[in-house]
Amino acid sequence: MKKLFVTAIFLLSALPAVAQQTNLPGVSVNFGSGTNLVDTLEVLLLFTILTLAPAIIILCTSFTRIVVVLSFMRQALGTQNMPPNQLLIGFALFLSVFVMMPTGTSIYENSLKPYQAKKIDGTQALAGLEKDLRGFMEKHVRKADIGLFYDVTNASAPADIKAVPTHYLIPAFIISELKTAFQIGFLLYIPFIVLDMVVASVLMAMGMMMLPPMLVSMPFKLLLFVLVDGWQLVTGAILRSFNT
Repeated sequence: MKKLFVTAIFLLSALPAVAQQTNLPGVSVNFGSGTNLVDTLEVLLLFTILTLAPAIIILCTSFTRIVVVLSFMRQALGTQNMPPNQLLIGFALFLSVFVMMPTGTSIYENSLKPYQAKKIDGTQALAGLEKDLRGFMEKHVRKADIGLFYDVTNASAPADIKAVPTHYLIPAFIISELKTAFQIGFLLYIPFIVLDMVVASVLMAMGMMMLPPMLVSMPFKLLLFVLVDGWQLVTGAILRSFNT
Protein backbone atom coordinates (compact mmCIF):
# COMPACT_ATOMS: atom_id res chain seq x y z
CA MET A 1 0.00 0.00 0.00
CA LYS A 2 2.83 2.38 0.87
CA LYS A 3 4.56 1.68 -2.45
CA LEU A 4 1.36 2.37 -4.36
CA PHE A 5 0.90 5.66 -2.51
CA VAL A 6 4.46 6.75 -3.31
CA THR A 7 4.01 5.76 -6.96
CA ALA A 8 0.77 7.77 -7.21
CA ILE A 9 2.49 10.85 -5.70
CA PHE A 10 5.33 10.49 -8.20
CA LEU A 11 2.96 10.22 -11.18
CA LEU A 12 0.95 13.24 -10.07
CA SER A 13 4.10 15.30 -9.64
CA ALA A 14 5.32 14.28 -13.09
CA LEU A 15 2.12 15.24 -14.93
CA PRO A 16 3.00 18.95 -15.39
CA ALA A 17 6.39 18.07 -16.87
CA VAL A 18 4.85 15.52 -19.24
CA ALA A 19 2.18 17.98 -20.33
CA GLN A 20 4.80 20.66 -20.97
CA GLN A 21 6.94 18.30 -23.07
CA THR A 22 4.05 16.93 -25.15
CA ASN A 23 2.36 20.33 -25.68
CA LEU A 24 -1.08 19.11 -24.69
CA PRO A 25 -3.91 21.47 -25.67
CA GLY A 26 -5.56 23.33 -22.83
CA VAL A 27 -9.12 24.46 -22.26
CA SER A 28 -9.87 27.45 -20.10
CA VAL A 29 -13.34 28.57 -19.05
CA ASN A 30 -13.56 31.84 -17.13
CA PHE A 31 -16.60 33.12 -15.28
CA GLY A 32 -15.88 36.49 -13.76
CA SER A 33 -15.94 40.23 -14.10
CA GLY A 34 -13.47 40.19 -16.96
CA THR A 35 -15.53 37.81 -19.08
CA ASN A 36 -18.10 38.88 -21.63
CA LEU A 37 -21.59 37.79 -20.56
CA VAL A 38 -22.52 36.78 -24.10
CA ASP A 39 -19.49 34.51 -24.38
CA THR A 40 -20.32 32.95 -21.02
CA LEU A 41 -23.88 32.23 -22.13
CA GLU A 42 -22.58 30.68 -25.35
CA VAL A 43 -20.31 28.38 -23.35
CA LEU A 44 -23.19 27.38 -21.09
CA LEU A 45 -25.35 26.72 -24.16
CA LEU A 46 -22.60 24.55 -25.65
CA PHE A 47 -22.31 22.52 -22.45
CA THR A 48 -26.09 22.10 -22.37
CA ILE A 49 -26.12 20.80 -25.94
CA LEU A 50 -23.29 18.36 -25.17
CA THR A 51 -25.23 17.11 -22.15
CA LEU A 52 -28.34 16.53 -24.26
CA ALA A 53 -26.38 14.98 -27.14
CA PRO A 54 -27.12 11.34 -26.13
CA ALA A 55 -30.85 12.08 -25.92
CA ILE A 56 -30.73 13.82 -29.31
CA ILE A 57 -28.91 10.87 -30.88
CA ILE A 58 -31.35 8.35 -29.40
CA LEU A 59 -34.66 10.16 -29.89
CA CYS A 60 -34.20 12.44 -32.91
CA THR A 61 -32.63 9.91 -35.26
CA SER A 62 -33.39 6.45 -36.59
CA PHE A 63 -31.88 4.82 -33.49
CA THR A 64 -35.21 4.42 -31.67
CA ARG A 65 -36.88 2.37 -34.40
CA ILE A 66 -33.82 0.21 -35.03
CA VAL A 67 -33.07 -0.72 -31.42
CA VAL A 68 -36.74 -1.50 -30.65
CA VAL A 69 -37.04 -3.77 -33.70
CA LEU A 70 -33.82 -5.59 -32.81
CA SER A 71 -35.09 -6.07 -29.25
CA PHE A 72 -38.35 -7.52 -30.61
CA MET A 73 -36.31 -9.86 -32.80
CA ARG A 74 -34.41 -11.18 -29.81
CA GLN A 75 -37.61 -11.63 -27.82
CA ALA A 76 -39.26 -13.48 -30.71
CA LEU A 77 -36.34 -15.88 -30.93
CA GLY A 78 -36.56 -16.46 -27.19
CA THR A 79 -32.79 -16.40 -26.78
CA GLN A 80 -32.96 -14.31 -23.60
CA ASN A 81 -29.77 -12.19 -23.59
CA MET A 82 -28.30 -13.44 -26.85
CA PRO A 83 -27.21 -11.34 -28.64
CA PRO A 84 -26.22 -9.27 -25.58
CA ASN A 85 -27.43 -5.71 -25.08
CA GLN A 86 -24.05 -4.21 -25.90
CA LEU A 87 -24.02 -5.92 -29.28
CA LEU A 88 -27.59 -4.89 -30.13
CA ILE A 89 -26.98 -1.27 -29.14
CA GLY A 90 -23.71 -1.15 -31.08
CA PHE A 91 -25.36 -2.68 -34.15
CA ALA A 92 -28.27 -0.25 -33.87
CA LEU A 93 -25.84 2.64 -33.54
CA PHE A 94 -23.96 1.76 -36.73
CA LEU A 95 -27.20 1.17 -38.62
CA SER A 96 -28.31 4.61 -37.42
CA VAL A 97 -25.08 6.08 -38.78
CA PHE A 98 -25.83 4.42 -42.13
CA VAL A 99 -29.40 5.75 -42.24
CA MET A 100 -28.45 9.23 -41.01
CA MET A 101 -25.42 9.60 -43.28
CA PRO A 102 -27.17 11.89 -45.83
CA THR A 103 -28.43 14.09 -42.99
CA GLY A 104 -25.01 14.09 -41.35
CA THR A 105 -23.32 14.99 -44.62
CA SER A 106 -25.71 17.88 -45.12
CA ILE A 107 -25.06 19.11 -41.57
CA TYR A 108 -21.31 18.95 -42.13
CA GLU A 109 -21.40 20.72 -45.50
CA ASN A 110 -23.96 23.39 -44.61
CA SER A 111 -23.28 24.03 -40.92
CA LEU A 112 -20.13 22.55 -39.44
CA LYS A 113 -17.73 23.20 -42.31
CA PRO A 114 -18.72 26.89 -42.76
CA TYR A 115 -18.56 27.35 -38.98
CA GLN A 116 -15.04 25.93 -38.86
CA ALA A 117 -14.09 28.26 -41.71
CA LYS A 118 -15.59 31.15 -39.69
CA LYS A 119 -18.04 31.98 -42.46
CA ILE A 120 -21.02 31.69 -40.09
CA ASP A 121 -21.38 32.08 -36.35
CA GLY A 122 -22.53 29.53 -33.79
CA THR A 123 -26.17 30.61 -33.93
CA GLN A 124 -26.33 30.10 -37.70
CA ALA A 125 -24.59 26.73 -37.38
CA LEU A 126 -27.12 25.53 -34.81
CA ALA A 127 -29.96 26.79 -36.99
CA GLY A 128 -28.61 24.82 -39.95
CA LEU A 129 -28.19 21.70 -37.80
CA GLU A 130 -31.78 22.01 -36.59
CA LYS A 131 -33.03 22.51 -40.14
CA ASP A 132 -31.37 19.34 -41.45
CA LEU A 133 -32.44 17.28 -38.45
CA ARG A 134 -36.00 18.56 -38.76
CA GLY A 135 -35.96 17.55 -42.43
CA PHE A 136 -35.36 13.93 -41.41
CA MET A 137 -38.03 13.99 -38.71
CA GLU A 138 -40.58 15.72 -40.95
CA LYS A 139 -40.14 12.94 -43.50
CA HIS A 140 -41.01 10.15 -41.06
CA VAL A 141 -43.45 11.76 -38.62
CA ARG A 142 -47.19 11.12 -38.87
CA LYS A 143 -49.60 14.01 -39.13
CA ALA A 144 -51.92 12.35 -36.61
CA ASP A 145 -49.15 12.32 -34.01
CA ILE A 146 -48.49 16.02 -34.58
CA GLY A 147 -52.21 16.71 -34.33
CA LEU A 148 -52.27 15.04 -30.90
CA PHE A 149 -50.17 17.80 -29.35
CA TYR A 150 -52.23 20.51 -31.00
CA ASP A 151 -55.40 18.89 -29.66
CA VAL A 152 -53.93 18.77 -26.15
CA THR A 153 -52.93 22.44 -26.24
CA ASN A 154 -56.13 23.53 -28.07
CA ALA A 155 -53.99 25.30 -30.65
CA SER A 156 -54.67 25.54 -34.36
CA ALA A 157 -52.43 23.33 -36.46
CA PRO A 158 -50.48 25.05 -39.27
CA ALA A 159 -51.05 24.13 -42.89
CA ASP A 160 -47.34 23.43 -43.50
CA ILE A 161 -45.35 20.94 -41.44
CA LYS A 162 -42.34 23.27 -41.55
CA ALA A 163 -44.29 25.69 -39.37
CA VAL A 164 -44.63 23.09 -36.60
CA PRO A 165 -42.46 24.07 -33.60
CA THR A 166 -39.58 21.77 -32.77
CA HIS A 167 -40.92 20.99 -29.30
CA TYR A 168 -44.07 19.65 -31.02
CA LEU A 169 -42.21 17.82 -33.76
CA ILE A 170 -39.77 15.84 -31.58
CA PRO A 171 -42.30 14.02 -29.34
CA ALA A 172 -44.56 13.42 -32.34
CA PHE A 173 -41.60 11.89 -34.19
CA ILE A 174 -40.81 9.65 -31.21
CA ILE A 175 -44.39 8.36 -31.09
CA SER A 176 -44.31 7.70 -34.84
CA GLU A 177 -41.06 5.78 -34.56
CA LEU A 178 -42.36 3.66 -31.69
CA LYS A 179 -45.53 2.84 -33.60
CA THR A 180 -43.59 1.81 -36.71
CA ALA A 181 -41.16 -0.26 -34.62
CA PHE A 182 -44.01 -2.10 -32.89
CA GLN A 183 -45.67 -2.80 -36.25
CA ILE A 184 -42.46 -4.34 -37.57
CA GLY A 185 -42.01 -6.26 -34.32
CA PHE A 186 -45.51 -7.72 -34.61
CA LEU A 187 -44.75 -9.01 -38.10
CA LEU A 188 -41.49 -10.54 -36.84
CA TYR A 189 -43.31 -12.40 -34.09
CA ILE A 190 -45.84 -14.17 -36.36
CA PRO A 191 -43.66 -17.01 -37.82
CA PHE A 192 -42.14 -17.81 -34.44
CA ILE A 193 -45.54 -17.89 -32.73
CA VAL A 194 -46.78 -20.31 -35.41
CA LEU A 195 -43.74 -22.50 -34.80
CA ASP A 196 -44.37 -22.44 -31.04
CA MET A 197 -48.01 -23.46 -31.59
CA VAL A 198 -47.00 -26.35 -33.86
CA VAL A 199 -44.43 -27.63 -31.35
CA ALA A 200 -46.91 -27.28 -28.47
CA SER A 201 -49.57 -29.20 -30.42
CA VAL A 202 -47.15 -32.00 -31.24
CA LEU A 203 -46.01 -32.30 -27.63
CA MET A 204 -49.62 -32.31 -26.46
CA ALA A 205 -50.49 -35.06 -28.93
CA MET A 206 -47.51 -37.13 -27.74
CA GLY A 207 -48.57 -36.71 -24.12
CA MET A 208 -45.46 -34.78 -23.14
CA MET A 209 -47.30 -32.17 -21.11
CA MET A 210 -44.51 -31.66 -18.60
CA LEU A 211 -41.96 -30.72 -21.28
CA PRO A 212 -41.91 -26.93 -21.89
CA PRO A 213 -42.73 -26.21 -25.55
CA MET A 214 -40.34 -23.23 -25.54
CA LEU A 215 -37.44 -25.54 -24.73
CA VAL A 216 -38.18 -27.76 -27.72
CA SER A 217 -39.01 -24.99 -30.17
CA MET A 218 -35.84 -23.01 -29.45
CA PRO A 219 -33.52 -25.08 -31.74
CA PHE A 220 -36.13 -25.04 -34.50
CA LYS A 221 -36.44 -21.25 -34.23
CA LEU A 222 -32.69 -20.83 -34.51
CA LEU A 223 -32.54 -23.27 -37.43
CA LEU A 224 -35.34 -21.44 -39.25
CA PHE A 225 -33.72 -18.09 -38.58
CA VAL A 226 -30.35 -19.26 -39.89
CA LEU A 227 -31.78 -20.97 -42.98
CA VAL A 228 -33.67 -17.88 -44.12
CA ASP A 229 -30.69 -15.62 -43.29
CA GLY A 230 -32.76 -13.80 -40.71
CA TRP A 231 -30.35 -11.03 -39.78
CA GLN A 232 -30.07 -9.96 -43.40
CA LEU A 233 -33.86 -9.95 -43.80
CA VAL A 234 -34.44 -8.02 -40.58
CA THR A 235 -31.73 -5.49 -41.40
CA GLY A 236 -33.10 -5.04 -44.91
CA ALA A 237 -36.63 -4.55 -43.59
CA ILE A 238 -35.44 -1.93 -41.12
CA LEU A 239 -33.45 0.01 -43.69
CA ARG A 240 -36.21 -0.13 -46.31
CA SER A 241 -38.72 1.18 -43.79
CA PHE A 242 -36.90 4.53 -43.87
CA ASN A 243 -37.31 4.78 -47.65
CA THR A 244 -41.11 4.69 -47.59
